[in-house]
Amino acid sequence: MFPRVKGVTDNFFEMTYYSGIRKKIEGHLKRYNFFEIDIPMIEYVSLFERGLGYETDVVSKQMFIIQKKQHDSDNEKDLMCLRPEGTAGTMRAFLEQQEHLPEPCRVFSYGSMFRYERPQKGRLREFHQMNLETLGCSSVLYDAHMIKMLQVLFVEVLGIQDCILKINFLGQSEDRKKYCASLVSSLTPYQEKLCSLCQNRLTTNPLRILDCKSQDCQKICLIAPKLTTFFSETTQQEWKLLQETLEELSVTFMVDDHLVRGLDYYNKTVFEFVSANLGAQNTFCGGGRYDGLAQQLGSKTVVPALGCAIGMERLALILESSKDRLLVQSMPLLCIIPLSEQQNKLALHLADFLIAHGKCVELLLDHQKIKNKMKRASDLKAAYVLILGEDEQNNNTVTVKDMVTGKQEVILQTEVHTKI
Repeated sequence: MFPRVKGVTDNFFEMTYYSGIRKKIEGHLKRYNFFEIDIPMIEYVSLFERGLGYETDVVSKQMFIIQKKQHDSDNEKDLMCLRPEGTAGTMRAFLEQQEHLPEPCRVFSYGSMFRYERPQKGRLREFHQMNLETLGCSSVLYDAHMIKMLQVLFVEVLGIQDCILKINFLGQSEDRKKYCASLVSSLTPYQEKLCSLCQNRLTTNPLRILDCKSQDCQKICLIAPKLTTFFSETTQQEWKLLQETLEELSVTFMVDDHLVRGLDYYNKTVFEFVSANLGAQNTFCGGGRYDGLAQQLGSKTVVPALGCAIGMERLALILESSKDRLLVQSMPLLCIIPLSEQQNKLALHLADFLIAHGKCVELLLDHQKIKNKMKRASDLKAAYVLILGEDEQNNNTVTVKDMVTGKQEVILQTEVHTKI
């Protein structure tokens, strides 16, 4: 027996539940003119080094690097990895086909992401995300529109009552450069009291210290300056406009001065939806604006954009109590049982006939007693059992048993699709 790799999951029985969540989300997104795309799971490492930042945790220690074979190129630019997130790949794909795409371009994708880190509740090595991106949109009013769309999705469509929306504004790169210099200056005297990770961040990625989960680091950050005091007049106006618009749209939110994103490409708006039901890893949707990503990936023109990722495993944990409401309603199962080998081929033909008429069909062709076959049909949760014996074969009929009421009736084979 081979064990499952630690940090991944098998889903034999939960897929109708997960599919139900996906269908709810996808139906909601299509009302907002999002269309589905598919991007590869394998990308060049350099895409994430440039897009996410060399010093981010994801790039420095969490990527699944694909080991080179002897005949592969020695060029480090050819090094590949399993994607750790979806935004950089989406932007790469958009830039390759930009001339054929309208703007704003609203897209969503679903699939596996991979991060080599210690597995825990709500944090897996292979996890699934629904990524939403709006490409080619410069006004922060688009940000308000997306946040409103997400709140409607989570609260009204999916029925999550305990989620909290946190927002912050990171300003422009010049605002952050001035702020980071001041932040480093104020925290340096307390460097030895910071956790080991934040001691390194002090010189590589100081903004991330604000988001550290260590209580000691959080206490030290209370003395940190406010980013808003370093905003230019234009940035202040945008931040004010975003908050006013969210209030006008009846979006309930709280401003979190310490909310930052773990990836370098974010600017201006950042947000998170959190739930107390998830423990320490309580964010199930996070995102924001990333106007500089396209140029970081080599574009000669600016592509203002914003997006977010919904963690599907975490969302499924939150919705566990309302699972029955989200299960995909499957078609009634018709289980065909031939009484002997002489009726097996007739069973195959009847199955083809019913499937062609849109029915869901299972066949029990192995040689077993009828009692055992009926039990198997019950285990399969069949709605109806269609029995084919010698009499049915000679008369072109089928005996249909309703597995709920136990009622049986004989129906012509050519008419059975209209009767059940």
